[in-house]
Amino acid sequence: MEIDEIRQYCLKKPGTTESFPFDQQTLVFKVMGKMYALIGLEKWEAGNPSINLKCDPEKAIELRERYPDEIYGGYHMSKKHWNTVVINGPHLTPKQIIHFINHSYELVVSKLTKKQKEELNKL
Repeated sequence: MEIDEIRQYCLKKPGTTESFPFDQQTLVFKVMGKMYALIGLEKWEAGNPSINLKCDPEKAIELRERYPDEIYGGYHMSKKHWNTVVINGPHLTPKQIIHFINHSYELVVSKLTKKQKEELNKL
């Protein structure tokens, strides 16, 4: 997958915005102001593309055990709640990457307040 594909996919999700809140190298996607995906642009430029995604803690452990070379504890993130997913690795398909993005987005949406969820449903 290319970064533009991931970017366009994320931006199609309701309530999603993109920004560079930390520096000009870390692209962050948020739903209703809450982060669900981060992309380190310098890694993409260096040929090591990856994305940090929020993940249910039990599922995170399972995925890391199943794909130890492609999924590991979130780089510069809470290892309990975030995974770093290597893009274009030999074992993960684009469909799986999309599934992981969806899981991250849905996990964040599930934690929104009732008012935020109502606002999101109007978008």
